[in-house]
Amino acid sequence: MPTLQQRQLQKQKLAPRQVLQARLLQLNTINLEQAIIKELEQNPTLEQIEPEDIEEKTVAEEILDNVDASVEDMYTDESSYYLEQEKRDLPIPDRRSFIENIISQIKDSGLPSFEQEIAEEILWNINERGYLDTELILIADNYNLEEEDILPILSIVQRMEPKGIAARDLRECLKIQLEDMKDSVSFLIVNKYFDDFMHKRYEKIQKKIKCSDQDLHDAIEKISNLNPRPGEGYSDSYQTVIPDLIIREDGDDWLITTNDNGIPELRISRHYSEGIEGGEYSGKAKAFVKEKLDSANWFIEAVKQRRVTMVNVMRSIIKHQPEWFNGDMNHLRPLKLQDIAEEIDMDISTISRSTRGKFVDTPYGVFELKHYFTDAIDLGDGKVLGTFVIKKELEKIVNSENKLNPFSDDILVEKLKNRGYKLARRTIAKYRDQLGIPVARLRKEIK
Repeated sequence: MPTLQQRQLQKQKLAPRQVLQARLLQLNTINLEQAIIKELEQNPTLEQIEPEDIEEKTVAEEILDNVDASVEDMYTDESSYYLEQEKRDLPIPDRRSFIENIISQIKDSGLPSFEQEIAEEILWNINERGYLDTELILIADNYNLEEEDILPILSIVQRMEPKGIAARDLRECLKIQLEDMKDSVSFLIVNKYFDDFMHKRYEKIQKKIKCSDQDLHDAIEKISNLNPRPGEGYSDSYQTVIPDLIIREDGDDWLITTNDNGIPELRISRHYSEGIEGGEYSGKAKAFVKEKLDSANWFIEAVKQRRVTMVNVMRSIIKHQPEWFNGDMNHLRPLKLQDIAEEIDMDISTISRSTRGKFVDTPYGVFELKHYFTDAIDLGDGKVLGTFVIKKELEKIVNSENKLNPFSDDILVEKLKNRGYKLARRTIAKYRDQLGIPVARLRKEIK
């Protein structure tokens, strides 16, 4: 049976440019800068353009001739981020040393180099809390693999120090930290009765596992002392979001730019390109330089294509959410990734990569792109509404309640019904959970 690397190489030869484009599109602005710096270090035919240099048009730039996004959209002075009156220092969390510490552990683990590369990709996709901030299938796609192919690598990463890093949810994070105590009550609670634990249904847990009061107390204390945020090792007490896109009103239209502040501008090394053309290289040296030149051109092309795709996706989002962008921030129409994919004629996986973990700076504040996507709900009588609106109303109702006697889910159903939203109790409970609003008894305050 072929190895993981063999299978990847067999597939990757089919479309290396597309694989590279998908990988860079998935990165946010900070990670893109890191990827470019890494590529500059590894490819001698790729150069950073200094401010005083004049860039000549390369073959890779020809892609701009056939795109829908205007050059003005992508390369205005605003791409330096912010407008003059808004310019300020933006502290960027220094997580490099934290992640590189984990990478050094992985290198010592004896993983093959190709699997180490995937492990690093996983680590650069964790958020400030230390959780994996993208779908595993998207990382797998970068290497033309299936999700199950890289699950063992994820498992190895998660068991580095701090344990639980790159977990996909809180339960997985805590469970990993308790693996050395699989016979304990603590592990049993997290593994089988986690929902009861989160809702403090301790009596229910005790009845199920038949343990003493002391054992239950010790188990809960043990779980409470675990680290729910393994990524706090690199994060400050605050987290500054670096937007990937900037939009500003431009008359009756919107000016959309990518946030390229700090992103090195790239070009092909004239020394190597002219050397190939002049026949200065032969044999293995010529093949090596040619391979690196191709790789450099593809990389430049992928960076430019990322700009184009993100601008086009943002423009489509604005088109689908006119009320919000006209100032009614309480109104979002139902919108799915598929809607954007169909409009700009791209694969849904491309739309997912371009929106996941990306932020846009708007006149109303900085928002994650996923904010603009909301499911539709049929309220009957042909009325279809975005779930965002319902959730906003639900938040308002909960915020207005008397915390000495908070509303039950049944009462929330009635209050929403009075506002024109007829929904089932289970639907309200689901939305409440999604908003992070506890059940009524956990919201109750005592004088």
